[in-house]
Order: sequence, then structure tokens, then C-alpha cells
Amino acid sequence: MTFRWHAYGDEQAAAEECARGLVGVLEEAVAARQRASLAVSGGRTPRLLFQKLVRQPFRWERVHLFWVDERPVPPTDPGSNYRLAEDWLILPAHIPRRQVHRILAELAPDRAARRYEEEMREFFGLEPGELPRFDAVHLGMGADAHTASLFPGEPLIEDREHLAAAVYVEKLRQWRITLLPGVLLAARHAVALVTGADKAEAVRAVLRGDHDPKRYPAQILARHAAWYLDEPAARLLEGADT
Repeated sequence: MTFRWHAYGDEQAAAEECARGLVGVLEEAVAARQRASLAVSGGRTPRLLFQKLVRQPFRWERVHLFWVDERPVPPTDPGSNYRLAEDWLILPAHIPRRQVHRILAELAPDRAARRYEEEMREFFGLEPGELPRFDAVHLGMGADAHTASLFPGEPLIEDREHLAAAVYVEKLRQWRITLLPGVLLAARHAVALVTGADKAEAVRAVLRGDHDPKRYPAQILARHAAWYLDEPAARLLEGADT
């Protein structure tokens, strides 16, 4: 996938266009393979994206839903990425429960990561050494340029072989379960929805700065993803090619 970004007037417009792009990818996957696989992220901006997705003229009964990362909480916890998707995407879009492949984050983090890897291996029919190919992966980015639960300095940023892992985020004093870079890069399509003026420095560093993914983890996907930005997030990219 070629490097590209698009800026829109506000976060509503950016989320709307991201939703249209994702639905187009899922429609193509269903037409080609009779089903589609989508991995989603959590946070404030994904909630807005989910609201836009369910308003698209698309039937979700052939979509299998996975997660990019998860916090170490039960699925009913308000901080759960699964809970966010359930409230704003799964239930409104009527995605069948048998097609929801959540991270079992109520388990110990290492065990949850292993179970999630087993789930992906079974679903995609993977042989040893193979990586899953999601039809679409939806990502966000923090003001520190982290993506998924890959934060600056994380050694697993260089891992291109494994599927998922438990990582301890020192700044949050919290474990996370996350997909690893090889899986994100193997996806047929990746989209990054990033909004807000507080992300502008990180956006500039990731898309125009020197290549240093250990410092700016989202650079892993700089040339792989389609970037949907609002104007505040893109304000330091003025004059750059899209």
C-alpha cells in the first residue's frame, strides 16, 4: 500500500471518510471470499468511527471482528475495548456473536495473549510461521506516537514473527495485550484515524520525520496505512504531498 494521508475539516468528517473507506474494503472482501475480517482499536476516536460505520449501507453478517489490543479488564468493564465495540458497533450493527473474536483479557495477560493467538491461528488456518492477513485493521495513535499497545521504547516494536503478546506499559503501570507489527503489516488494508491538535507533533514526526519506530512506533505503518486526519492533527503537515 502506498503512503498517503488525507486531512478533513473536523473529526466528524475524518471519521465519516474513514468509515466509508473501511466499508469499501469489507465489501470487496465479502465479494471475493464470502467473509471479511476486521481488527479494531479502542479509545475516544474509535467510538466516533463506530457510530459512522453503523450508519453506512452495509450488512455486517459476514464480518468477523477482532481487536488490535485490549486492557487487562473483564468485558463488562467501562475501560474494555471490547465493551466499547459491543456498545457502539456489535449491537447496533447486529454482528453475530459467533463472529466476535474478543481478547479474553480477564485472564492473566500472558495467557490471554496465547489464547488470542490460538484463536487467530484457528480462524485463518495458519501453518507454523505464517501470519494472519486481516482484510482490514483499524488503528489510532496517541500523542506519544504509540499505536496498538506498542509504546515508545517497547522491544516488540521490532518483532515481525509473532502474532500477539502481553506488554507492560510502564508509563501507565498497566499490562496490555496487543497485536504485533508483523500482523499489522500483513493486513491487506490498514487505516489510521487520528484527530486533535494534541496529535499534531506526533503526526509530523511519524509521517515526515526521520525513521525511528522505537521512538515513534506508529512509523511502523507510515507507508502501509491510509491516514485519515482532521485539520488540527494535520496542521504541521502543510505543504506535504498527500
